[in-house]
Amino acid sequence: PLTDREFDDTAVATFDVPHFRYIDEEEDEDDVLSSRGWSSSSYSVCSTEGDYQSDSSSSAVSNRYVVVSGTPHKILEHLLSDLRLDEHQGATEEMLLDDFLLTYLVFMSTNDLCQALLGQYPSLRCRGKEEGKEALYRKRKVLHLVSQWSSLYKDFLREEENVKLFMKTLYRYVLEDVYEFPTLEKDLKEFQKLLQAEWAFILTVLSSVSLQNKALFQQLSLKENGIQLRGAHSDSREVMCRVYVSSDSYLSIRVRTTVLAQELLHIVAQRMEKPEEDMVLVAQTYSGEKRAIQPHDCIFSESLTPPGRLMACWKDLSEILPPLTDCQELAQRPTRLLGINTWDVSVALTNLDWSLFNSVHEQELIYYTFSRQASSGHTVALEQLLQRCNEVQQWVMSEVLLCPSLGKRVQLLKKFIKIAAHCKAQRNLNSSFAIIMGLNTAAVSRLNQTWEKVPGKFKKLFSELELLTDPSLNHKAYRDAFRKMKPPKIPFMPLLLKDITFIHEGNKTFHDNLVNFEKLHMIADTVRHIRHCQTDQAGGDGPDVRASVHYLHIIDNQQTLFELSHRLEPRA
Repeated sequence: PLTDREFDDTAVATFDVPHFRYIDEEEDEDDVLSSRGWSSSSYSVCSTEGDYQSDSSSSAVSNRYVVVSGTPHKILEHLLSDLRLDEHQGATEEMLLDDFLLTYLVFMSTNDLCQALLGQYPSLRCRGKEEGKEALYRKRKVLHLVSQWSSLYKDFLREEENVKLFMKTLYRYVLEDVYEFPTLEKDLKEFQKLLQAEWAFILTVLSSVSLQNKALFQQLSLKENGIQLRGAHSDSREVMCRVYVSSDSYLSIRVRTTVLAQELLHIVAQRMEKPEEDMVLVAQTYSGEKRAIQPHDCIFSESLTPPGRLMACWKDLSEILPPLTDCQELAQRPTRLLGINTWDVSVALTNLDWSLFNSVHEQELIYYTFSRQASSGHTVALEQLLQRCNEVQQWVMSEVLLCPSLGKRVQLLKKFIKIAAHCKAQRNLNSSFAIIMGLNTAAVSRLNQTWEKVPGKFKKLFSELELLTDPSLNHKAYRDAFRKMKPPKIPFMPLLLKDITFIHEGNKTFHDNLVNFEKLHMIADTVRHIRHCQTDQAGGDGPDVRASVHYLHIIDNQQTLFELSHRLEPRA
């Protein structure tokens, strides 16, 4: 670690960030800071609502921490100093650690953190008894912090090679130490549990350790500790897949990542009521070339990205449907949704939203906002949920505008209003918002003849739901309603991302070469909303209802939508 003088004189200003120090009630804050030659500003941490605000009152002194100059290494050093390995860890200390782990990517890379953690894992060689005990305790703290970090980031860390190398190196260090210091045995076992999903590279580590340590490892083997090997298993993850059925519309289909072309084609044929044997799936490149996909080809690669734009075509490579404004089949198009109970539809929508929402990691919001890993696949689940929200809105528009019968359109409007209300009752604001916005789009709202025939009680219900989408006073109506809802609940994700982006763009990351940790705390506090809202949601729905919400026919061309709207009700 740098001394005070070395720290003040260092030319490496890139990583200048605040160093935290808790204010001791028995210690004078100004004396402490002046003795170190560091400038500071203090903030209060409210543990109930999580609001972050300026506070100079002495009554809040036990809840404050001071922000002073430092580097990422200094921050880490201090966090480890205050870290407790027992149940007496304070709420403020836990919040600071959580803030750091959630937002460290703003001011340092993951590789920088790995190197800093290795630097904080002290050597036990050539130390006195007391120094050795302190170093041993510090090693345990490093392992505990790594466990917290890994638990928070879950699968994200497994995708990065530098983290694998770090885990391998740290594990080798612990293996070497536990032979000489048996008190680390319990920590080693916990670390082994943490690494059970990385069995392959643990074996690589064993090939490089000494025979003496290999014998010790056999005594503390993963098998003996009851940890199961990671065997081959089928990938049961599901993704949203778009299959274009015309130049201006597509089917949004929820499928497994292992789906084959023939399985996907079967679903498309059923939904389009076309003969499967006359159809083929085609991948269209950005240059316009079309390549037929073979029946047993897997649609998705490791990156969960389909090979170009997927299209369902006749075998002569012509589209199944002409552009929707030229399609004569629309007049005979059945409206499946009218025959399904509105509560059942809302349950199916909510179940699907829950499966997507519970797959979103907190860190995805950080990656998404700062775009540090835009092409690494770190925001796949979040992007799927955002895509789903957008598609539900487009689905509402498509269903209404593809219905040529005035009476059925009125029934559809009533049905969607009820579905939106049911979604709100199930605390699913994501789909509720999407449906309301779909009905409020210009192409649908301009259908005056249709809206005039909607009964008054449905118009009143729709007006009440519309209030939730009112953006005035920073979406106060939505925020008040959502705050009163008990978890589990699904927030309107675009607004949550807007909040994080506003904090990021409206506040400087650095002030006088020091990280604005108030900004980082506000970002972390907003991200923690995900943790508060998420939980397992059990539920089921019938196959007919599931098909209605898993396979959405969507028009994604605004010009087509308006042409359909004007065809239904021409401008006077």
